This record gives sequence, C-alpha cells and structure tokens, in this order.
Amino acid sequence: MRLMLCFPPAGAGASFFHPWIGQSSELTVHPVELPGREKRFAEAPCESLPALINGLLPELLAQADDAEQIVVFGHSFGTLLAYETTRALLARAPGLDVTLVVSGAGVPGRRLADPVTGLPDDEFVARVRHIAGYHHPAWDEPELREMLLPALRADMRMYERYRPTGQQPLSCPILAVRGNADTLVAPDALDGWQRLTTGEFHRAEIDGGHMYLVEGWPTLLELVDRQLRPRQVSHG
Repeated sequence: MRLMLCFPPAGAGASFFHPWIGQSSELTVHPVELPGREKRFAEAPCESLPALINGLLPELLAQADDAEQIVVFGHSFGTLLAYETTRALLARAPGLDVTLVVSGAGVPGRRLADPVTGLPDDEFVARVRHIAGYHHPAWDEPELREMLLPALRADMRMYERYRPTGQQPLSCPILAVRGNADTLVAPDALDGWQRLTTGEFHRAEIDGGHMYLVEGWPTLLELVDRQLRPRQVSHG
C-alpha cells in the first residue's frame, strides 16, 4: 500500500480531501483529522505545533505500519504540518520510505509582514482571505464562521509562532508544487525546499492559482503517482 497522509490549509478539516478518497488506484488517501474541527470538533484546537504533532504521531505510525511507501502532503499552512510530521515520523522510524510533498508554500518560518493574531474577527477573516488567496462560502455565514474561527485562529497562531530550529536536513525526497498562476507563492519560492533535504528534490507546476488543487487535485494525484513509480520499481 502507498499511503498519502494529507494536511489541509489553515482552518480547514479532513473533509477538504474527501473527494480524493478512492480516486487513485495507486494511492490510499488518508486525510489527517485535526483537533477542533469536524470529527474532532469537541476538542480544543491546538495552538502548540509540538503538542499537535506528538498527539497525531501514534495514529500516523500505526497507519504507516501497513504501508510500503508513505507520502506526507500539505498545502499552504498544511505544508508546515506535513514538514514537521515528516521529521517526527523519520525520527521515530528511520526506516520508513517517506516522500514529502509540499504545495503552495515556500519553506516554513517565513514571517508575515502584518501578523493577524489578535485582530478583531472581521479584520482577521479579511486578512487571512488575502494571505490564503481563498475564501470559503462558510465564512459568509455568521453561525458557521463562529464555529470555524477558533480552529483558524489556532492555525494562524501556530504559523506565526513557528521558527526553524536549525535541525539537520531531511534525508527523504521532497516534491514541491505550485499553481502556475499563483500570485502568493513565486516560482523561486519552491527552490528553498531543496535546502531542507539531502535526498532527491523535484518541483512542478499545475495549472491554476494558489488554490489550484480545489479543482486540480486529480492532476496532483497523477503527479505524485508518477513521482513514486520509479522508486517503487527500484525496490522490486
């Protein structure tokens, strides 16, 4: 089995990836459930990245036990979670065959010019909309917005607090992807990911803007499958 662990953009939940499930004969898509949203809505959103990763790790390691290859995928804010999860997985189980796939983001640790933590709700939502280049219709419904805001605020707080730790580069392959019309992530922003691994590095572009994967996810799955296929053959 080739397992694909998926981390969503800020404020989103596992359902972001539900259309992907069962659509690839090669990849078993597993959206990661995060506290404070959807199935885990009753839990408080996590504002500490180390605590979040440590809480997720036992389940993800159990999932990895049945997988021959593992893809850890994140989009936008989700790249931060995917990157730190990959570090944690390889620290606990160095023998895992892992590929990190990052989408719509430069390397972790880039500071926002104007922090959003602490802004009033309306201004906060407007600023995040500008940063993310995407606005879900749920944010226009007052009751839904009130329910979703705690998770979004927690994600943005984690992002703004994150600082690179100077750890050693990863040893696994990294594939960095962006939409070819993305106005938020410049083409050369992907190149920074190459410095974060001693393994193979590849980059690619898919038609669309920052949120290209809302409609372009089938192309992304095909791209990931092609990226893994030569390595799968070599292990045979």
